[in-house]
Amino acid sequence: MSDGKMVKMPMPRMDSVTVAVRVRPFSQREKNSGSKCVISMHSRTTTTIQDPKNPEHRKTFTFDLAYWSHDGFQKDKDGVFISTDPSSTFASQKDVFHDLGRGILDSAWQGYNATLLAYGQTGSGKSYSMVGLGANKGIIPNVCEELFQAIEERERNQEYQVTFSMLEIYNEQIRDLLSRTKQPGGLKVREDQHLGFYVDGLKSVPCENYAQIERLMEQGTKIRTTASTNMNASSSRSHMVITIQFRQVFLDRDLTKQSTINLVDLAGSERQKSSGSEGDRLREGSQVNLSLTNLGNVISALADAATGKKVLHIPYRDSVLTKLLQPALGGNSRTTLIAAISPADICYEETLSTLRYAERAKKIRNRAVVNTSTLMRESKAENDRALLARGNSGMAEQPARPLAEAGPWARQLEQAREEWRQHHVAVAKEQWIMKTLPHLLNVNEDPQLTGVLKYFIQAGSCDAGRAASNAIHLQGLGISDKHASFTNSDGKVTVTPHSKCKVVVNGVPIVTKTKLQHLDRIILGSNSAYLYIGFPSERGSEDLTRFDYDFFQLERAAAEGVSVDKLGAASHGDGKTDPGMLAVFQDYVRLMPLVAEANQMGEELKKGLRMELKVKNLAASDSRGHELQKEVMVKVTNQRTREVWIWSKAKFINRKFLMEELYQRFLDGEDSHVAQEDDPFWDPVEVVHLGSAHIWLQSLAYSMKLEEQVEFMNCEGEEEAVVHVCVTPCSPAGRACGEEDVVIDPSELLGKRMDFQVGLVRCLGVKWLKEDAERGIQMGYRMYDLSSTFYTKPVWKMVNPQIEETVQFTALNASQEFLNYLQTNALIVDLWGLQEGCAQLDCSQSDLMVTSEGHIMVDTKKMSTLMDPGQTPSNQISELYMKLLKLEQETELLRDTNRALREENVFLKQSLEKVGSTQQGERLPHKPSNTLKLTWTAAHPPAAREMNQMYTRPASSDREFAKALKLFYHSMNQARGQLLRLRQEKPPEEDEMLRPFVQQQAQRLKDFGDALESSLRRLKNDVAVIVKKKREWLIPRGLSLGVLCQFAEIIAEVRLSAKGWLEEPQGLKGYSGGAWGSLVKHLTSAQVMISQFVSSLEEAHAGCAHRHPPQSRTRPTHREAGENT
Repeated sequence: MSDGKMVKMPMPRMDSVTVAVRVRPFSQREKNSGSKCVISMHSRTTTTIQDPKNPEHRKTFTFDLAYWSHDGFQKDKDGVFISTDPSSTFASQKDVFHDLGRGILDSAWQGYNATLLAYGQTGSGKSYSMVGLGANKGIIPNVCEELFQAIEERERNQEYQVTFSMLEIYNEQIRDLLSRTKQPGGLKVREDQHLGFYVDGLKSVPCENYAQIERLMEQGTKIRTTASTNMNASSSRSHMVITIQFRQVFLDRDLTKQSTINLVDLAGSERQKSSGSEGDRLREGSQVNLSLTNLGNVISALADAATGKKVLHIPYRDSVLTKLLQPALGGNSRTTLIAAISPADICYEETLSTLRYAERAKKIRNRAVVNTSTLMRESKAENDRALLARGNSGMAEQPARPLAEAGPWARQLEQAREEWRQHHVAVAKEQWIMKTLPHLLNVNEDPQLTGVLKYFIQAGSCDAGRAASNAIHLQGLGISDKHASFTNSDGKVTVTPHSKCKVVVNGVPIVTKTKLQHLDRIILGSNSAYLYIGFPSERGSEDLTRFDYDFFQLERAAAEGVSVDKLGAASHGDGKTDPGMLAVFQDYVRLMPLVAEANQMGEELKKGLRMELKVKNLAASDSRGHELQKEVMVKVTNQRTREVWIWSKAKFINRKFLMEELYQRFLDGEDSHVAQEDDPFWDPVEVVHLGSAHIWLQSLAYSMKLEEQVEFMNCEGEEEAVVHVCVTPCSPAGRACGEEDVVIDPSELLGKRMDFQVGLVRCLGVKWLKEDAERGIQMGYRMYDLSSTFYTKPVWKMVNPQIEETVQFTALNASQEFLNYLQTNALIVDLWGLQEGCAQLDCSQSDLMVTSEGHIMVDTKKMSTLMDPGQTPSNQISELYMKLLKLEQETELLRDTNRALREENVFLKQSLEKVGSTQQGERLPHKPSNTLKLTWTAAHPPAAREMNQMYTRPASSDREFAKALKLFYHSMNQARGQLLRLRQEKPPEEDEMLRPFVQQQAQRLKDFGDALESSLRRLKNDVAVIVKKKREWLIPRGLSLGVLCQFAEIIAEVRLSAKGWLEEPQGLKGYSGGAWGSLVKHLTSAQVMISQFVSSLEEAHAGCAHRHPPQSRTRPTHREAGENT
């Protein structure tokens, strides 16, 4: 170079990105949910994840480092987490810094740029690894502290210059966290051909020791907390970047080394999840999503390039984050990525995504060089930078020395010292006030931001709110200009809400003056949480860390009556609550403040919406009665038009991001009007699922008609409506089967044609229609193996609509699987709510197979196997198959008939020969055949009247027995409904409501017992009549009434158990008492005894039928028998 001493340019060094993975302990929320660990690390480099739904499926990743911080640790006297013993594999903060932090420092001393990225889902431990918490310092403070320690030990003939800057990227806007002045629209990213991308106007502060950097971090955290509160934006949705410029000046060699250290805490990675998979019509709900998605695109492109694939473009320019990270990814930097993961099974998908992300990142190769220059060239470069509006190269790729202002280092250092002195005075004053006055401490979802803001309550009265004139100036959703007044008088502090402003103390909303106690929890507006610190005389050595954000929300949920029991969690036999229900409860509590914030934003933007949390499938079950997986959803109601939407959890979170963007424009005074299709508060009207009804099909397995009224139960387990339904076995022509067609054993229907009709007659008392008379309803159900859902026609503006729709189904060759289905499953009928303008539900019948009569075919598995897999079933094919099957059945029937006739003719021939040698009038010995039983003799055939009696008596008895069974099944269905309602009832939490609840349950138990006894008594009497009439034909001596006696004993035990449950004190506390367990045990025994009793009757009747079967065919004549012979 002509303007300075020539320096040999270093050759670029190809370095791969160093990737480390760290797994944290279970959070309290995960412990409460009963989570299981799905992560294992068998070496310092391998990480294995196990699929909780398929434990045999494991995937192992290999990285440069793997840190096990899940367990095997304890807290020492200083509060630092250390290993429990030398053999423990626990990785402490010190261990992580030793491997990663010292590597960053070594690179900086050598003159390389260094970057550390922390990636992972919210709550995975990114910030803990980067910043730390309490005595457990993270990588950033340890790097800064050791840097200055090393400077103090270096030679004195060298000069070391350290500058510190701190920024936040939220919603594609950059905020300087060291400046108290907010730039509208954020700071801008500029590009220079020498410097690369840099942040224009970013403040960079010279530092002489670690204490100064510590104060700067506190100042930046405070501004970040205030901004988070003002914008209603969680810190987990923003990226934080700390940049340390480290310059070494070698005076004796006229040489400088420049290193830029970038420490980046990325936003929560779960924001990358595509909302499209959740069915949302709008884009992903935040620019944070955009920046992380673009970062992933950059990493993928660089990984492809490193493996030899042709990559035409690296999309650095697609977001602010990727512009600033260009040197760190594929550029002039030594880069380390630490991926923080959760060990819990409920976070499996996010954890797997993080590991795959890290696996791609380790393929990236950077070109790092030592950044050196001469002093004369450095001076010229400094002048060039002064011409760039005195901007700051926050992450410049080329060697640079970005300072707050151009000028000698000594002058800038002196200016910084003056600011430090002023800051020190302010900090000392604040600490003195904290020791003397009561005050409020902010509580944030991010532990790093908790306790940063302090609001002091001076003597007398002071107002709190948005207005700048207030003594306590607050920002946040739902905070009014004058929100509340705090009064400090006579050694006590009170709070009084203004007008209808929302103030919550210890989870309970207040409307009048309330005295505050030390450590009271206060929520102002939608979700601004504060911990009240009382007078010095009230304080002790309390652990304030236990009053975290989750504590506030759980307390608020409990006060609103939301608990695991309220949500319907089922308790296992071991007394533990269902982990799945616990996870739902945690989701519910986590979403409560978000829904409150969304409601507040909608109110201020005048959207007229009301959002409320619901639990999907709370009281629902599948067709076999097993509980369905539960999940939290959000019901959205337009209070003006009465339109309703149901949003999934993911869709709601996505929409809330978009709401925040719109709301921020409103706060900034910009135009917040958007087109309807872009409005996050709006959706096209849609069909709403109102509830489900279970129609048990057991009666069909016995060819008995079922007609009853069944309740539609909504997601909360409450009755939404009642449906009148008929399930009728019938002939192919649609004629209903009679009592003579009832079968005792379902296996009698095996291989035979079954026709039945499902009729939805009427729907009664629909709440959906009572709320708005302009609405409509449809009902739908899916039968057995059919893929299509059958929907009724829409009915509008009728509270008790008449449906009158019937569908006939046909099983041409009833399989054992179909018969099992009828005996154990229910037909689930769904009730759907229609709104004006929504599309009605239609049934696609293109893939349905029908008979020649036009009936829908079910149980077609065998037919499907006979057909070509690539062939689409059509009416012609199904009709041909039906005819073929019918011919096969008729042929087989003819064969059986012919075989039987041959046997009978042989028997008659032998009998005639025997009669010739015996006396006249002697009866022939009777040998029944397998199919036709001929009961007359050749010598003396019985008279016609006697034959008629002989054949009609068993058939008449069969009809009587079928009728008795039919009545029994109907009464037992009603009893089963009573039992289900008993099980669904939960005791109230209020003590004054327990006694009425117990009395109500006692009456229901009495009614249940009476129903059981009545059913059995009626069946017993009916059977006794039949036995008395036809003992010689129907009832064998082997049928004992012992089963009835045992069942009577069970009923007695049920009554005793119910009485014990009512009298036991534990019974008043819920369903965990021993007496209730005994009651449930006896009820279960009663159900088993019912099944045994019915089975005994069936077996007995089957034995009777074997000896005296009813004749279903016409008796062949002697001539026909002879001709067949």
